Amino acid sequence: MNSISLTVWPLTKERFAAFGNVVETDGADHHPINDGKAERYHDLAGVDVDAEGGRPLVNIFRGKPWTFPIAIKMLERHPLGSQTFMPLTRLPYLVVVADQADGDEPGMVHAFLSEHGQGVSYHRNVWHHPLLVLEATADFLVIDRGGPGENLHEHHFESDSGYVIDAMSIVSRS
Repeated sequence: MNSISLTVWPLTKERFAAFGNVVETDGADHHPINDGKAERYHDLAGVDVDAEGGRPLVNIFRGKPWTFPIAIKMLERHPLGSQTFMPLTRLPYLVVVADQADGDEPGMVHAFLSEHGQGVSYHRNVWHHPLLVLEATADFLVIDRGGPGENLHEHHFESDSGYVIDAMSIVSRS
């Protein structure tokens, strides 16, 4: 197999900006509410789901852990809406996305490691891998699009090519 080994970078707003938003409270606009008993972290990511009569869906996805090495054999995209994943735990997970290439195939593939409860919100039409949980089964609050129209495209890499992530591929934040 002619796999390309991916380097896994820490998930930061700057590194991820071309693909969507990192959903986190660090550095976010916030203010007290409910007589000071709660803090509102405001407008953390856009929700773009109204194309062709779409509506927002609020879901829970339960991801089962993957083991290294992880073969990236396919990517998907949602041309009619954004998709937001917010972990309900503080466990790390992998985020794999690709640049938009000409035509209907993904471009260069990138990998990121979330930490401390970071979520991601993929922009509409961004190629990404389905949920890649690492340590234990974990729940995610997912906001995406429901409604008419074809909102899922998949790209399967040829059987003798693709990408692989190994535990040694992860770049430390420090």
